Amino acid sequence: MSNVTPNTVKGAAPVAPDAGKTTIEDGVVAKITGIAAREVPGVYALGGGAARAIGAIRDALNSTDLAQGVSVEVGERQVAVDVTIVAEYPISLQKVADDVRAAVYRAIEDLVGMEVAEVNITVNDVHIPSDDDSDEDDQGVRVQ
Repeated sequence: MSNVTPNTVKGAAPVAPDAGKTTIEDGVVAKITGIAAREVPGVYALGGGAARAIGAIRDALNSTDLAQGVSVEVGERQVAVDVTIVAEYPISLQKVADDVRAAVYRAIEDLVGMEVAEVNITVNDVHIPSDDDSDEDDQGVRVQ
C-alpha cells in the first residue's frame, strides 16, 4: 500500500492545499458537461436546430464541438449549467432530463471538483427514428 495522499507526490515534499490557485475555464466545464450528457441513454443530440446544423458540418470535418448545446457559468466554487437536448422517441422526457442532470452533477463534482448550483435542461426536440429514413420521398416511395 502506498502512502501517497492527494497533496503528496511520491518522492516530493507535501504541498499545502493553499499553495496556489487552480483556474478551470468555462470551456473545459462545458466540454465535460457535453460529454456527460451525450453518454446518457435517450439523448439523441445536444443543441438547437442551428447548432446541430453547424455541428453536422463540424462532424463531417472531424471537428466535433463537444460543448455544443451547453452553456455554463463558472464561479469560484460553484457552477451553473444549461443544457439543450434532443431526446429519443419514445423515452420519457422527464427521465432523460433527470438522467442528464444526474450525469452532469456527477461529472462536474468528480472531474472538476466544484459544487453544482443548478443544471437546467431544455428539451427542444424529439428524434423519431423514422425521420432518418431519407431513402423515401414525402409520399413514402423509395428513391433510388
